[in-house]
Amino acid sequence: MLTGKRILLIIGGGIAAYKCLDLIRRLRERGAAVTPVMTRAAEEFVTPLSVSALAGEEVHRDLFDLTKEAEMGHIQLSRVADLVVVAPATADLMGKMANGLASDLATTLLMATDTPVMIAPAMNVRMWDHPATQRNLAQLVADGVAVVGPNEGDMACGEYGPGRMAEPMEIVAALSDALSDGPLKGRKILVTSGPTHEPIDPVRYIANRSSGSQGTAIANALRALGADVIFVTGPAEAARPDGVKIVEVETARDMHDAVMDALPVDAGVFAAAVADWRVASASDSKIKKTKGGLPVLEFAENPDILAKVSQLAKGRPGLVVGFAAETDDVVENATSKRQRKGCDWIVANDVSPETGIMGGSENAVVLISEDGAESWPRMGKAEVAKALAERIASALGAG
Repeated sequence: MLTGKRILLIIGGGIAAYKCLDLIRRLRERGAAVTPVMTRAAEEFVTPLSVSALAGEEVHRDLFDLTKEAEMGHIQLSRVADLVVVAPATADLMGKMANGLASDLATTLLMATDTPVMIAPAMNVRMWDHPATQRNLAQLVADGVAVVGPNEGDMACGEYGPGRMAEPMEIVAALSDALSDGPLKGRKILVTSGPTHEPIDPVRYIANRSSGSQGTAIANALRALGADVIFVTGPAEAARPDGVKIVEVETARDMHDAVMDALPVDAGVFAAAVADWRVASASDSKIKKTKGGLPVLEFAENPDILAKVSQLAKGRPGLVVGFAAETDDVVENATSKRQRKGCDWIVANDVSPETGIMGGSENAVVLISEDGAESWPRMGKAEVAKALAERIASALGAG
């Protein structure tokens, strides 16, 4: 979503300015161009050389620079971007923005722009809670300025509370939302992914071979279409998707609770390989090996997350998509599963060892719906995810 976009990044004077180095890198990784502007105070925390090296562009610093004004005036500089981001937005910068002051290059650009503006506030907790800051914040929001953060936590000054600047990937996600014009913009979609681990004792557990790569690909594809994605994942090997809310879980019961907490959503895609059973009474201590004896494990059934969500009387997602990993009679078993669970679609695949699909980079799926079975050709998991995301957008009336 950021490919070809230009971000005008105004770096304010706060200790959180160091995070902007990573923010620039993350933006450029995703195809965005970053034009950096630094206040004089910002240069006390990070150097223009570091910022320029990462951005691949010269840092703009001076309002009264005749050479720069001849090449590109500050009015034009403020209008060529797709989005203006102020990070960190200090109490001083927020105050100047809210009151229309233009005393340096940064504030003049902000006054001169007709481009959408987003701020990432960062300051001491007492400064954040001060009535003047909150009054300025309210005015900026009323003026249409978007806000990401601040987060709560430990601060460089030793205090704790709200005022920490949002992390770079949180800012990337927020500005991706602001720039998105995809068909799923404004839609909230839940995706589950990966295996679950069911403990036997503190060092042993029952698991399966799911890598979580298909779930990650689906979340990325939905996010690329503008969806607000909640990603609930077990302990998967695959990298986590970008720009989504990530909830890490371990057991099936953990995943059940996280899913129920995430509702309501517009659609749910249940790609996780959830363990059907767990050890009824997991040991609190490591089970010791004894000569001539084998441990006896009693099992209990885990909650059926897909069935529960599919059969909700109130708060059921508009579209519920389940997955079926089969080794025999794929279409027949998946069709039966769809009817039994009550979901709208089942994405079925053959995970027999000879297919190489479980844990591999490709997938060959059959989409089961009330209209029947639709076989898709074998392709990369990212391509499967893209096709499924587009089908979901169409089903939600967003395509």
